[in-house]
Amino acid sequence: METAATWTALPTVYDAVRGALRTSLGRRGKQPLVLSHVSHAYPTGASLYVTVLADRDDALPIQQWLSAKRAATDALLAAGGTLTHHHAVGADHRPWLEREVGPLGVEVLRAVKQRLDPQGICNPGVLLPD
Repeated sequence: METAATWTALPTVYDAVRGALRTSLGRRGKQPLVLSHVSHAYPTGASLYVTVLADRDDALPIQQWLSAKRAATDALLAAGGTLTHHHAVGADHRPWLEREVGPLGVEVLRAVKQRLDPQGICNPGVLLPD
């Protein structure tokens, strides 16, 4: 996962994401290993990359990841992080887009999409929430 935040928010974002991943992926007394590093630094803040190793739920591995992703994304947004640093917002992040850019931001994106892609052939259903 990746995000970005201001320098003052970065420690809180780190703690929130780490806690969310440890809670959502911890099982049978095994805690996940949550690793993180700053990949880009700017005068106002930095990006934070998070890698996690966890005991896999063999019966429901995709649901396990989606639950962890949801918990971590909710946590980082609540802590002041941004939905993504530079890997873009796509289908994985669509549920959080309006929370990130607000209703007006979504309306502007819809208007741009309509103007530039009136036939709706470029990545339909990928970015904008329903």
